[in-house]
Amino acid sequence: MEKKKSREIWRFIKFALFSASAGIIEFLSFTLLNELTPWGYWACYLPALVLSVVWNFTLNRRYAFRAEGSYTRQMLLVFLFYCVFTPVSTLAGDYLADTLGWNEYLVTALNMIANFVLEFLYDKLVVFRGKIDTNELAQKKNAAEVDEQA
Repeated sequence: MEKKKSREIWRFIKFALFSASAGIIEFLSFTLLNELTPWGYWACYLPALVLSVVWNFTLNRRYAFRAEGSYTRQMLLVFLFYCVFTPVSTLAGDYLADTLGWNEYLVTALNMIANFVLEFLYDKLVVFRGKIDTNELAQKKNAAEVDEQA
């Protein structure tokens, strides 16, 4: 039981680190577009979000969740998540930044925090459900643990 708990804590830490790297990609992309183009909030936010999603999904699938299964199916499930998250976060962000005058970077940071929490739960409970710790990395680790016990 203790081993499973520590494995889940480590999974969350890896997810957080990969998400932070995706957040850096999103924030830098957003900043470049926001500072170098005349575009409004949503036009800067959407491409930055797409870049971070692809990066985050790829790394988390392989290293945090160590999931086997259909890449296409899993990416489709992530796409469905973003079919809801993207319009909500884009419209809310546009309203807060362009209508209410909130700082664009604060709004982006709030969207990134919401994305982090919601996506971890969605990935764990929906996207990789039943497939966690099934890829070759997980199998090698499991085999090494069995060898240690023998």
